[in-house]
Parts: sequence; structure tokens; C-alpha cells
Amino acid sequence: MEILEIITSTLYVMGAAGYLIYLFLQKDHFQKIGYYLLITGFGLHCVSLISKVSRTSYIPVSNLHETLFIAGWALVGVFIIFRYKYNLKILGVYAAPLAALIVVSACLLQNEPGPPREIFNHFWLVFHIIAIFTGEASFALACGIGILYLLQERSIKTKRPGFFFKRLPSLELLDATGHACIVTGFTLLTIGLITGFIYAHVVWGRFWSWDPKEVWSGISWLLYAGLLHVRFAAGWRGRNAALLAIIGFGVLLFTFLGVNFFFEGHHGEFTKY
Repeated sequence: MEILEIITSTLYVMGAAGYLIYLFLQKDHFQKIGYYLLITGFGLHCVSLISKVSRTSYIPVSNLHETLFIAGWALVGVFIIFRYKYNLKILGVYAAPLAALIVVSACLLQNEPGPPREIFNHFWLVFHIIAIFTGEASFALACGIGILYLLQERSIKTKRPGFFFKRLPSLELLDATGHACIVTGFTLLTIGLITGFIYAHVVWGRFWSWDPKEVWSGISWLLYAGLLHVRFAAGWRGRNAALLAIIGFGVLLFTFLGVNFFFEGHHGEFTKY
């Protein structure tokens, strides 16, 4: 395990702790500390990834350790952007612990990269991976916002202001931010699928091969496309949108992790070492 990975994961854990303390004590300086720790960790995370790429000349996705490490990087990067744009401080209570869990899990896994292969440093693959991972990070945040929405809605409907009522923002802000995450994620997922098709044609000679990962990625895309459609066409907002965001991320998680373990296909080449 590299020293930068250890420091990065430590900063993320400390950032998560800051946000959790903020959740209970509602002292804004704890939230700021958590946020700045995440930013610092993200900076070191970038340095670590750049260092790996410079040493190996390919994007590090050859095993589960590297894949999770990039997933954590994407999640923190997307969170920082949405945190800045919407000033949704409480979102860090969900994003920071999740990012810490992902990166710490990556660090606990053995890192035994496979032999250098030309297909790992292809332009279309790099573009595909960045788009897919940042898109999935956006969907992860949408899932978290959906959970927060349901908690706040329950507090309001029961007319019993509990633990979360004063700690969560308005339903309107949560719904708008969640929708922005879905739109961003869907756009990036679409770009990721298109670049993946191009890459597949270059490497395997065909755009589509019914690989399990391709099939489940298509299912995920259709699910989120349906979510956006019913929002615009049928006016599904609020609770319905929040539930679909949570369900959609569950499908996406299976696509990201489950498919490689239960099925064999081209994408298994990236994580079998």
C-alpha cells in the first residue's frame, strides 16, 4: 500500500468524522473542518492517481483495489462540485462516510496489478472510464439526497419534528439538487456508453457483444431515462423521484460490482488480476 493512499484514506475518515459530529452537534465549524479535510484528501488522491499513471502508462483499473480507489476519487470530486454549487452542507454526512468506506476498503484489498496491456491506455477507454465513474458518482449522490428527502418528508408528514427536521433543508432544495445529480449522471453515463461502444469496436471489432456488463449498463441507462421521462411527462417529483433514485442506484451497484462476480465477459479482464 502506498503512503499517499494511507494519508488520503486517513483524511477521508477524519473528514467523515467531522461531518458526523456536525450532524449531531450542529456546529458549523465541524462541517467546515470535514469539508476542508475532504478537499485536502482529494488533492492527494489526484496526486496518487497521476503518480500511478505516470509509472504504469495506463489508467489504474486492473483490479478491484484500483477500481474502488478511482470510484472514491470520483465520488469526492463530484461531491465537492455539487457542495459548491448548491451549498448543501448536510450532503457531506452521506458522501464523506461513503467515500471513506470505499477508499478504506480499497486500501484493505491486495493490490496486485496485472501485466501492462495496450488496451488499458487507449484514449477511448480513458474517456469511457472517467465518464462512467463520474456519472455513477452523481447517481450515488442522487441516492443519498433521495434518502435525505424521505427522512425530511416523514418528519413533516408526521408533524413530529424529530432529529432530522432541523438538520435537513427544504424538500424543494433536496428535490432540485437530486434532479440535478440525475441529469448530470445520465449525461455522463450516456457519454460513457457511447465511448465504450467506440472502444469495443476498436478493440473487439464490434460495438455490442451482449457482454453482461453492457447489458446491465443498458438496463441502468433505461431506468434513469425512464426516471427523467416520468419527471418531465408525468410530473413525478418529490417522493416518487427519491424512491426511483434509490432503486436506480441499487441497480447501478449491481452493474458496477455484482456483474463482475456473477458473470464472465470482456469487462472481467479489468478486475480479474
